[in-house]
Amino acid sequence: MRNAVVTGWGKCVPPGVLSNADLETITDTSDEWITTRTGIEERRISHVETSDMAAVAGLRALAAAGLEPGDLDMILVATCTPDRLVPSAASLVQHKMGAEGAAAMDLNAACSGFIFGLVTAQQMIAAGGFDRIAVIGAEKLHYFIDFTDRSTSVLFGDGAGAVIVEASEEDGGVRSFDLGTDGSAADILCVPASGTEGAPTTDRRTVIQMEGPEVFRRAVAAMGDASTRVVEAAGLGLDDVDLLIPHQANIRIIDATARRLRLDPAKVFVNIASYGNTSAATIPIAIAEAVEQGRITPGANIVLAAFGGGLTWAAALLRWGARVEPLGESDADLPESHATGLELMQPNVDLYGKGI
Repeated sequence: MRNAVVTGWGKCVPPGVLSNADLETITDTSDEWITTRTGIEERRISHVETSDMAAVAGLRALAAAGLEPGDLDMILVATCTPDRLVPSAASLVQHKMGAEGAAAMDLNAACSGFIFGLVTAQQMIAAGGFDRIAVIGAEKLHYFIDFTDRSTSVLFGDGAGAVIVEASEEDGGVRSFDLGTDGSAADILCVPASGTEGAPTTDRRTVIQMEGPEVFRRAVAAMGDASTRVVEAAGLGLDDVDLLIPHQANIRIIDATARRLRLDPAKVFVNIASYGNTSAATIPIAIAEAVEQGRITPGANIVLAAFGGGLTWAAALLRWGARVEPLGESDADLPESHATGLELMQPNVDLYGKGI
């Protein structure tokens, strides 16, 4: 049987940090208000484009797998913030990684995108069409932040994460998955005027809009239920779960999902305090950090769970392979920047005004 085992992992978070204290200077909020409601203490703001972060994360994952760019058959980039609508961010990433022989395409399922991409890669490998695929989640969400809206302006950050999945006879990879969408509720988390809807105009307010309480309610139910289903579909019990890596949207959603699964907090990976919500990038960033911290062991049963705009939800039972040590390291990095996160956010502040 052809399995699709994770053999490499990597992340790329830009150096610009935007703290809660910084946000206090540009919108009506406080560190206490943010941390108690979301668990976020700071987030990263990128000085480069989505494809730049994606390429660095992909190259670092390739090095961990002991591979070269030319070894890739395909690059899947999960993002809702591509550099351009045409061409895809993946085509730019392919060139920046030097993987000229690889097919490349974007996948947009918002915050659930990485799991959608991982499942797509697993299915392609199982079918025999490809042997090595890079699955990358990358976002530059700060581009769509309006600081007059504190319900969204405190939540989002930028970053990228990647994994390499390879065909293998080894017992590993995605053992079960649950993907879904409820398009009837698409408007409760969206970026209006970001596509072709409406008449062309230069007077557009293209920013993230969210009905927070309704998103919260749906996220807790969807992530918890989907996670339970993938554990059962894999023929396992909840006690067999070694680690839950949830989408890092809100600490209360994470805690509620863990409670629904009756998981010990020690089995839940959380890094939201450092990065905030990076949409499709949250889970691959978390995977890379979990490996680095020794939270993932050979043969571990890992539940991935996410919820995002669409409204989409996704969960997968990922069985880790035999290796948790990287085979190599990449010197790929972003261009140097000395700008602070607050300085990088100034164009948004100038555009939308201060929300104080």
